[in-house]
Amino acid sequence: MIEDKDVLNKSKFEKDQIFLISLLKILNRGRRKIIKIAVIFTSIGLFIAVFSEKEYSASTTIVPQTSTGKSLGGNLGGLAAIAGIDLGSSSSNDSGISPLLYPHLLNSVPFQKELLETSLTIDGHEDSVTFQKFYTDIYRPSVLGIIKKYTIGLPKIIFKRTKVNSVINSLDSTKQIFRITRDEKELIEQLKKQISLSVNEKEGLVSISSKMPNPLNAAELTQNIQELLQKYVIDFKVKKSMDQLRFINDRYKEKEKEFKEIEAKLTSYQDQNLFSNSSRAQTKGKQYQAQYDLVFEVYSELAKRLESQQIKVKEDTPVFTILEPVSIPLDKSEPKRGLIILISLFTGLIVGVFLVLTKEIIFYGYKQN
Repeated sequence: MIEDKDVLNKSKFEKDQIFLISLLKILNRGRRKIIKIAVIFTSIGLFIAVFSEKEYSASTTIVPQTSTGKSLGGNLGGLAAIAGIDLGSSSSNDSGISPLLYPHLLNSVPFQKELLETSLTIDGHEDSVTFQKFYTDIYRPSVLGIIKKYTIGLPKIIFKRTKVNSVINSLDSTKQIFRITRDEKELIEQLKKQISLSVNEKEGLVSISSKMPNPLNAAELTQNIQELLQKYVIDFKVKKSMDQLRFINDRYKEKEKEFKEIEAKLTSYQDQNLFSNSSRAQTKGKQYQAQYDLVFEVYSELAKRLESQQIKVKEDTPVFTILEPVSIPLDKSEPKRGLIILISLFTGLIVGVFLVLTKEIIFYGYKQN
């Protein structure tokens, strides 16, 4: 039995050797075709690598202030709060928008529209231009970008010309409805491809990055995203405190005006009746004094509440620690020419081997028949 197994194993090994030798012979016969296909693919990869547009990437890392208290709805509670729905809270210390919701905030239409209007410094232009103006009037795509636009992107261009680009000049301010034109939609899609935001829930870090054809513009865009994101989060967090501050401030100004008026009346009356001892004059004076004391008491109390509310607004304002500030990149992030060429060569070899083997199998099958 042992000898039979050895014979079978030897026979199988010999068959494998024969198959491998046959395979090598087939590949050797088709080596010119394999090399030719590999050269074609490598040439295509070289073309893509050379004519692809340069992209520079800039990034920043921030640590937003968080609260130890958790809302009843968790992250959904923060999302509901954005929509104006109060799910209640198990802690009096409201942490505002959870960092896990920052990506949703970044992709929201209001945020994207405001980001389109952020300024960029463009060579050859004295004044800064907006992201929207840059990609509408100034930006010129690379050779590869033009080829893609009028080949793969041709149906999109034709479809766009058949549609009317409606423009909304005004909106009812009482309704929070955001509308965008088709041109704005295309720019927003372009913007989404160039920016990214990731949240490290474990470490509590928020990383923002963006890419642009110019290194300075990449840094500017990243800085704009960081500042705009902080503005949105702060506005949301202190909205309630600011509303209360505005209310108290309005009442304070009203009472301040009323106080100055009654103060002027009291002072004028006292000057006019300085040497008068009549009961009528004294009674009138007491009435002015009582009115003055009442208004002054309310005025003083509002002044205290105003100062207290101003402190509360500062306390409620989130603090962002910049762990890694934005810096102008020195080296391009794309295209990675060496990697593109290597992938193209590897793909060409695989395609070449596949075609040679497929042709041999088809020819062998035809010969057998």
